[in-house]
Amino acid sequence: MREETKKSKRSFRKWWLIPIAIVLIVAVVFFSYVAVYYKADDTALAAMISDDIVRVIETDHGYLFDGPSDSDALIFYPGGKVDERAYAPLLRAVAAAGMDVCLVKMPFRLAVFGVNKADNVMEAHSYARYYLGGHSLGGAMAAEYASQRADRLSGLVLLAAYPTKELPAALPVLSIVGSEDGVVNREKLQAGRLLVQGEYLEQVIQGGNHAYFGSYGEQKGDGSASIAPADQWSETARIIIENFIAEAE
Repeated sequence: MREETKKSKRSFRKWWLIPIAIVLIVAVVFFSYVAVYYKADDTALAAMISDDIVRVIETDHGYLFDGPSDSDALIFYPGGKVDERAYAPLLRAVAAAGMDVCLVKMPFRLAVFGVNKADNVMEAHSYARYYLGGHSLGGAMAAEYASQRADRLSGLVLLAAYPTKELPAALPVLSIVGSEDGVVNREKLQAGRLLVQGEYLEQVIQGGNHAYFGSYGEQKGDGSASIAPADQWSETARIIIENFIAEAE
């Protein structure tokens, strides 16, 4: 009888170890996955340095690109597995043109773990108008937030991204994609248009691709751009400012 009890205890211990082993394996796989990401290049890091036009300030949520504006701010969600600082050249251009930018640092560099980070940004600042935007996965998660909290936003900016839930009529949506983008799913991009109930404008940057919204090098599966990254940044900034700030004025 005692022998059977010992065997039963050993068997129980073995079964008890299985879920622990599974959790450990999942954790190892996950952390191995997020440990590999696109890093900000030297151009991006140089754009993180303040000058007379745009001050770059580290904040609790990430970074603030503080330009001439006192009333308008873009909250920006970075693409999946991309160092958020890689978007500094683009966001500096937006801030210099008249819309401050709050760049959000996401947990594990994945916006799916920080969909509601926009709330923290708005609690920390006091701009009159907030716009929300993001690149790729960051854009999709920005749209996810907007589908639930559109009342807090003056507009949504999607860079090579699309919504997966219906967006209300009161929220204007600006979609920007590069003509040579080889990463974004074109069919889902088209389907996303049908989920926008209000004003929707899509702009195509001729010669642009997926990775050149940031400054982190080439991206696997992307198309070859026929323009320089700086041209894509300046064109993207121009489109955002002309369609939101210029119209508001």
